[in-house]
Amino acid sequence: MALKHVWSFLCPGLPRLAPLSTAPAAREQSAAGPRAVSACGVAETVRPPVPSVDFGNAQEAYRSRRSWELVRSLLVLRLCASTTLLARHEQLLHITRKLLGQRLFDKLMKMTFYGQFVAGEDQESIRPLIQHNRAFGVGSILDYGVEEDLSTEEAQCKEMESCTSAAERDGSGTSKRKKQYQAHWAFGDRRDGVISARTYFYANEAKCDSHLETFLRCIEASGCACEDGFSAIKLTALGRPQFLLQFSDVLTKWRRFFHQMAAEQGQAGLAAKDMKLEVAALQESIAKMGIAPRAEIQDWFTVETLGVSGTVDLLDWSSLIDSRTKLSQHLVVPNTQTGQLEPLLSQFTEEEELQMTRMLQRIDVLAKPAISHLTLEMQRKFNVDRPLIFNTYQCYLKDAYDNVTLDMELAHREGWCFGAKLVRGAYMAQERARAAEIGYEDPINSTYEATNTMYHRCLDYVLQELKHNAKAQVMVASHNEDTIRFTLCRMEELGLHPVDRQVYFGQLLGMCDQISFPLGQAGFPVYKYVPYGPVMEVLPYLSRRALENSSLMKGAQRERQLLWKELKRRLLTGSLFHCPA
Repeated sequence: MALKHVWSFLCPGLPRLAPLSTAPAAREQSAAGPRAVSACGVAETVRPPVPSVDFGNAQEAYRSRRSWELVRSLLVLRLCASTTLLARHEQLLHITRKLLGQRLFDKLMKMTFYGQFVAGEDQESIRPLIQHNRAFGVGSILDYGVEEDLSTEEAQCKEMESCTSAAERDGSGTSKRKKQYQAHWAFGDRRDGVISARTYFYANEAKCDSHLETFLRCIEASGCACEDGFSAIKLTALGRPQFLLQFSDVLTKWRRFFHQMAAEQGQAGLAAKDMKLEVAALQESIAKMGIAPRAEIQDWFTVETLGVSGTVDLLDWSSLIDSRTKLSQHLVVPNTQTGQLEPLLSQFTEEEELQMTRMLQRIDVLAKPAISHLTLEMQRKFNVDRPLIFNTYQCYLKDAYDNVTLDMELAHREGWCFGAKLVRGAYMAQERARAAEIGYEDPINSTYEATNTMYHRCLDYVLQELKHNAKAQVMVASHNEDTIRFTLCRMEELGLHPVDRQVYFGQLLGMCDQISFPLGQAGFPVYKYVPYGPVMEVLPYLSRRALENSSLMKGAQRERQLLWKELKRRLLTGSLFHCPA
């Protein structure tokens, strides 16, 4: 369920100058200028201080917005905070469309809810908003927000069919997948309780090819609309979710197998990246389980594969598994009771093998446009000089810290650039309810406060690593002002400057402008998550966002206060017809 997103990062063009800072005069650069002379007479570059940001300055926060846009924001945010209205919003939308007709209904949506949260219908119509925001220091994360308007029953049927193998359906094979990675009818509609995440249901291979084309156009739009940007890609749109569930199950069981071996060597309780198993003891344990002959096991642990340390950590263990098996053979797991490797399924059909191959091919094709574009600008170097793919880490998960630390260590070892997007989580309520109903260990942090702690722990670790790794990057995706302030404070303490473009910030289009625009105008890299698509095709996604973000909307009182403050100022100063420039 908690599958990871992939974020394709496009960054062509020449190096950018740092935007003008809104920092107060007290923190401006000294009169000595940007360069100083060292004791030995050699000129050294003096870095300016990290700019300060005032999130309470309504005039600066909304100077990119016309007055009618402020009025729209106030209206929409207030309506979205109404529980009564949200409970009946689908009926109200249906009645309104029937009364007005499709053309007038579309215009009304563009003037209100659609216009607040969606950039436009296609690549051309979204360009003015993207360029306007860019002029005020805010970039874009493009996401084609179209969703199928399926009933709950239709979604459940599609999910059950696509998450179950042919062998499981016809009874010729039994699934050895853990309950967590099996399809269940009660949770077949993956849209239920999911916060702001676009949801796909598998129909057929042709539909997956269609999604691939959509993502390619999204990447193209991102590159054409501005000099740098992101595109949001979901792997669940590119193939049968059955395979993703099976891969997740295998990886989880192999990791637990490693943790069991670590516990036997007295290392229970250590962080995953700190566990180091003695090779000799590990070989003996594997041999006793009968997984492979002793001679073969000894060949696994060589100086070429592990170095001369005499120990194996989780990354070494994972690389051994990768090097010893082909893709289709990964679907075997260790049974610690029987001491045998067992297949998750009795067999794959020929069609399932082809579907798995096609899914991997689609993922490969998606990466190439971004890579090809950068190779022209970066002399055929990619992912060595800067991240192309940003992985999303859901910090509501108990193992989020292990996931982040292990992946960052893997990037360091293999010499590629680490890129992470940290979010609190989009699947929290659904995942917890599913665990309780089906009967597996709850993978979610016990409280919202625990999730906050996990988020800040992961963030602090990454920020500290960035200090020593100039090529790594992180996006702090948060509407929480305290989290943003924490990040800015740690950046200053660690000497991470916005001009280095290692730390990015992200918020939703139509929300938290009082955070995004002050950050952008102070020179920090900040991005809006920008959905686009035809009105009627985006409405299902937009409706879910309104429902699922209702608690967030209720907490937007500070944002509404600042909007009112700026509107009153414009009215009293005669600048109601303010034109952004």
